[in-house]
Amino acid sequence: MEQSDTKRDRMLLAIVNAKVIPVEGEEFDGTILVRDGRIAELGADVVVPEGAEVLDAAGAQVTPGLVDAHVHLGVHPEGDGPTASDTNEMTNPNTAGVRALDAIDPFDEGFDLALAGGVTTVNVNPGSGNPIGGQAVTLHTHGRIVDHMVLREPAGIKSALGENPKRVYGDKKVMPSTRMGTAKILRDAFVAAQNYQRKLADPEKGGAQDVDLTMEALAKVLRREIPWRQHAHRADDIVTALRLQAEFGYDLIIDHGTEAHVVADLLAERGVPVLIGPLFTTKSKMELRKRSIANPGKLARAGVELSLITDHPVIPISFLVHQASLAVREGLDRETALRAITINPAKALGVAAEVGSIEAGKRADLVLWGGDWMDPMARPRVVLIDGRVVFEHDVATGDERIASRDAVPLALPA
Repeated sequence: MEQSDTKRDRMLLAIVNAKVIPVEGEEFDGTILVRDGRIAELGADVVVPEGAEVLDAAGAQVTPGLVDAHVHLGVHPEGDGPTASDTNEMTNPNTAGVRALDAIDPFDEGFDLALAGGVTTVNVNPGSGNPIGGQAVTLHTHGRIVDHMVLREPAGIKSALGENPKRVYGDKKVMPSTRMGTAKILRDAFVAAQNYQRKLADPEKGGAQDVDLTMEALAKVLRREIPWRQHAHRADDIVTALRLQAEFGYDLIIDHGTEAHVVADLLAERGVPVLIGPLFTTKSKMELRKRSIANPGKLARAGVELSLITDHPVIPISFLVHQASLAVREGLDRETALRAITINPAKALGVAAEVGSIEAGKRADLVLWGGDWMDPMARPRVVLIDGRVVFEHDVATGDERIASRDAVPLALPA
């Protein structure tokens, strides 16, 4: 039986005449051979097999698909306003058991905006309204059934320090209304999870222990199966996050990190990565007084592993690459800037074996640029996910084409 054109094209694809920027490894002019959605070979002397579909890059730069490690795509749909937002489950300060996966609308227009900006992988977080917001999910940016887009689930638990939980619960006249209260909520949650694990480990008590979804989620953090994603802007909040990490021994990631440069030496010493951003916002609250596009360069020079984030829809996800460009203008080196929107966030999300660089064996998530990737006037010309063209920009007409979502399988995973 003859295979469909879509299936045949995905089986064997050769991207030729490309200026490849692999992120991990030296740049080269040559060919990327894609087989069954993964990178099979790459180099200057790769022979194109007979029968392969050929995509002529015509000298274009090719980078990995970009990775935004902190967005609210699908849970806060683009252009729909607050009525459609499922970002925050603020009915309880501790909602570690909820999953962003269960609220994502894959038809959110923001996903198309991501493709237009070359972003092929995102991490969708719950919001920062409560101290423990819930479970994040890492997924591709094209599809019609969110389960088929998933790369890692759960990909961490979102937690918030600082002004947001203070404001939300202070207005309700319940705990927490101060930074002290927020920290206690987190300690209480982890102590409860420790007690839960001890009971499960006790053969005399474990059989009678009811499953608790909130405790199960927190236990994954304590077992270091998934990271703790700590929303923190101010330097003192970041230090509190480090203090809690030392007390309970989990893997920590700092999200936002507006003042992370103030304690960059401590973060570098602890090996804690920072996902900094969004960088194009106004200083709309006290926590953002030290926001600056120069801060990424300061963190990188201090040895902190750095990623850039948009917090979409706070700023449009298509501006991710422009944050990198302007950070270079303000002192971040070019190579680190590209790593900060590719391999570094992939590492933070635990999916670096799959995406984030152009290497044999990885998924063929690729962007062909219409110019230098860092030039604000350049834009993605072709975007591929798993070796399939999902976005094209016609330079002559200005038209954009998003591939049909119907090409993905109908059946849900078993």
